[in-house]
Amino acid sequence: MIIELLVVLLALYVGSRYGSLALGAISGIGLALLVFGFGMKPGSPPTDVIYIIIAAVTCAGIMQASGGMDWLIQIAEKLLRKHPDRITFLAPLSTFLLTVLVGTGHVVYTLMPIICDIALKKGIRPERPCGVASIASQVGITCSPIAAAVVAFVTISNANGFEISIPQVLMVSIPACICGLMAAATASYKRGLDLDKDPEFQKRISDPEQKAYIYGSGATTLDKEIPQSAKNAVFVFLGALIIIVLFAVFQDILPAYNTVSAVKDAPDYTFPDGTVVTAAALAKAKVIIPGVTEASTVQLKMNVVIQIVMITASALMILFCKASPKKAVQGAVWQSGMVAVVAIFGIAWLADTYFSNYTDEMQEMLGDIVAKYNWSIAFVFFLVSVLINSQGAVVVSMLPLAYSLGIPGPVLLGVLPSVYGYFFIPNYPSDIATVNFDRSGTTVIGKYLLNHSFMMPGLIHIVVATLVAYALSMLFF
Repeated sequence: MIIELLVVLLALYVGSRYGSLALGAISGIGLALLVFGFGMKPGSPPTDVIYIIIAAVTCAGIMQASGGMDWLIQIAEKLLRKHPDRITFLAPLSTFLLTVLVGTGHVVYTLMPIICDIALKKGIRPERPCGVASIASQVGITCSPIAAAVVAFVTISNANGFEISIPQVLMVSIPACICGLMAAATASYKRGLDLDKDPEFQKRISDPEQKAYIYGSGATTLDKEIPQSAKNAVFVFLGALIIIVLFAVFQDILPAYNTVSAVKDAPDYTFPDGTVVTAAALAKAKVIIPGVTEASTVQLKMNVVIQIVMITASALMILFCKASPKKAVQGAVWQSGMVAVVAIFGIAWLADTYFSNYTDEMQEMLGDIVAKYNWSIAFVFFLVSVLINSQGAVVVSMLPLAYSLGIPGPVLLGVLPSVYGYFFIPNYPSDIATVNFDRSGTTVIGKYLLNHSFMMPGLIHIVVATLVAYALSMLFF
């Protein structure tokens, strides 16, 4: 059991070092070793979640191709430039809301140099807004109705007896995460030395070339003309999100279908002529036999609704908003989304293979701890996130285990913010990009790796958001 766990951890570690598609692909090596080398029964890949990610990312990617993303960035920039003295608070709110709308944190790369430029022109240390804004761009994932982490949480929870909808998750995660981000922004408000008192910065700008580099080029999107077709694409995208939320709230209006299913633990059925047929085969043939199969009415599931609405919205943007499918495939949103698909596919399949084969052992080892301290599962979620750099993958791979350990659904909803821990080791693209965008050199990855600009706001957010989410979940559920 320990050797096989080391195989899982090694695959995750090596994959995270290479990044991008390697995280999912190298998980395949670990999966092959477990199945062919140790003879473990393969787990199940999270196909429902993957289909939703594909549909949502396709829709967001096509909106980006239409120019709609440029309009959203432009709106955010206007807000930030109107209130430059409040940028340490407004910047994380802007990156947070962009991620909530689009479902991925990779939409903020255009906004980061603008945040840095505004801070410099106002004389504010760029590390203050940039550090917390980068954190916020990832925090929004657990607050987006189309993000893999939220959809996976709802799907897995419903399958394990905790009936909850997407709006109910957002009712907890959004206020909790905003509280966490505002606490982090407050702690960042006077972080570090002011630029005029920072000897390293003053030394840097004493060089005319360096001063010209730092202050010379101002990043902006305000001079870019946004066509009406791009704005229409945003309206279509937002309309799709509203429809998904409405369907989630009023699920009774969804279509229902008659179906035949096998009774739980039903025995094989023997016909008078001696033919033996399994309950599953009878259900597939829609044959109703008391005690073996039963008729029921099944309502259309929300995972299917999301896929239909997102794909339909994609088509409408292509047909009526001049969105180029070829350009969408080349865009950062679609490409980063497909990388997430591969990562979740490989990581979740690997994790499910390991944990499904050792469910009883895990319950025996961890059962007493989590029974007494349900909230301690938050530390597990956080540590796994540090390893695999994907909130969706953490939920898909670890939530079934948490339910198998007997942890109640409301507790797991309360600790949902803890699935974001990959700021701890600063190797995530948004953090690295933020360091590069800050021309002042104040946003840094320290000499000792862990003393970086994202550690303090990240830890403050996680602690505050998890405490608030836990309290809200206990209050509501």
